Amino acid sequence: MNLKEKEKEFILQTYKRLPVEVDHTDGVYVYGKDGKKYLDFFGGIAVNALGYNDTRVKAAIINQVNRYMHMSNIFYMDVQIELAELICKLSGYSKIFFTNSGTEAVEAAIKLSRRWGSKENKVKLFALTNSFHGRTMGALSLTDRPKYRHGYEPFLPSVDHITFNNVSELREKIDSKTAAVFIEFVQGEGGVNVVSKEFVEELFALRDKHKFLVVADEIQAGIYRTGRFFAFEHYGVHPDLITVAKPLGGSLPLGGLLVDSKYVDVLDYGAHGTTFGGNPVSCAAGLATLNDLSENNIGEHVTVVGGYLKQRLLEFQTKHPDFISEIRGMGLMIGAECKTDCGDFVNQLLSNGVLVNCTNGNVIRILPPLVIQQEHVDVFMSAFQKTFFDVHSATSKDFAGGLAN
Repeated sequence: MNLKEKEKEFILQTYKRLPVEVDHTDGVYVYGKDGKKYLDFFGGIAVNALGYNDTRVKAAIINQVNRYMHMSNIFYMDVQIELAELICKLSGYSKIFFTNSGTEAVEAAIKLSRRWGSKENKVKLFALTNSFHGRTMGALSLTDRPKYRHGYEPFLPSVDHITFNNVSELREKIDSKTAAVFIEFVQGEGGVNVVSKEFVEELFALRDKHKFLVVADEIQAGIYRTGRFFAFEHYGVHPDLITVAKPLGGSLPLGGLLVDSKYVDVLDYGAHGTTFGGNPVSCAAGLATLNDLSENNIGEHVTVVGGYLKQRLLEFQTKHPDFISEIRGMGLMIGAECKTDCGDFVNQLLSNGVLVNCTNGNVIRILPPLVIQQEHVDVFMSAFQKTFFDVHSATSKDFAGGLAN
């Protein structure tokens, strides 16, 4: 059997894999076993902030492996504590609980919110429509995506959803029984939707009135992805809890729940735990990654290069409004909404040597490593334009001819 046949034989078929057998990676490129080179503008779903094979991260991993690879969380681990100190310093939050993933960070946030709410007679949890918070049952209760929820009912009780950016509905549903509102300030899986300033202002005004927790899901948008350490910083607000993951572990599994000083005592000894969360090797990789990003002012770089990428895409949209209806996002988290399904386009773009993703059916999601340069944007846009003509010439010669004119 070849590799694809073995995968089908031995692994549950829950992933629609790309037709690429990876041989090795380097920088911002993925190399297939067939020798083909792919510019990665998806970054392991926003995980590979420094691209691939970063020397500082690899050295940190090797050093930690030589010391110890796993210890129970009943021990003090210097590298874990050092990472906690750094992320608290960079974020301005008081403490962190380490997890293995983003969905586990959301579970921790649900438990903290419910435990805090039980003492305040608050039980309701809210999230926004079109959201994605993870695939475990608690996180899935918050997630408002039918294709992920179908067949898993019933979900957690006292969980409801508010229409994205609908301020009137926000006012109608939030009351004194609300324990927490979970919000992605930039929805990733939902199509790179940016929450409005008006919605955020009303949310925090209602928090002041009804005294509930605001939980910022920064799993995909956080750690400089939008040019700021967290996406919510663009709004000048201060959520109570923050879930993080993806780039936090320097490409290794790691997530966390950051907690404001007011709520650090809600979960006490034995109230929550994890066997592998805060694994020392992942923490070593994460520490090297965060040090690199912060020391090199990556936020400024992301703002400049992301601005250039967005401008190039807007220019493309102006020329081809029948194909792209909107370009949105922040920094290096950008969505290009198409007027039709984008699956064929993304597949052809892969054939042309560039990796992106089609999410929500018609949104081309772009999440490159944070270290890409302007030259990589130019390569991307060249392939993007070629793909556009490839796809449309294949579907309509008349349409392609009209574009040529």
